[in-house]
Amino acid sequence: QAQLVESGGGLVQDGGSLRLSCEASGRTSGRWTMGWFRQAPGKEREFVAAIGGSGDVSTHADSVKGRFTISRDNTENRVALQMNSLKPDDTAVYYCAANPENRLSPYQHHWPYWGQGTQVTVSS
Repeated sequence: QAQLVESGGGLVQDGGSLRLSCEASGRTSGRWTMGWFRQAPGKEREFVAAIGGSGDVSTHADSVKGRFTISRDNTENRVALQMNSLKPDDTAVYYCAANPENRLSPYQHHWPYWGQGTQVTVSS
């Protein structure tokens, strides 16, 4: 079955930057839509960003727009999330997700495949 593994999380100071990566293997395809969600303690999981199979279209949640950028490398079957100007409110577990649909969706039920998550902590 499909396997997604995130990396790049860690501790960073307010205003700093991190770059998350997600490696896809198994039944995943470079044509599939890829995305990132995050979940802070006591909060619902929320949509962060998504990118289409060809890498030519992407969308970002209002909360991260202008600070985070999603990208993909289909040759390496990877998706990345460049996070700049990080804030303490960005602290969460970040999850990579994939779906076989063409649409870029903020709804969790449209994403059947998930990684295990990587912790991002932004100190104030």
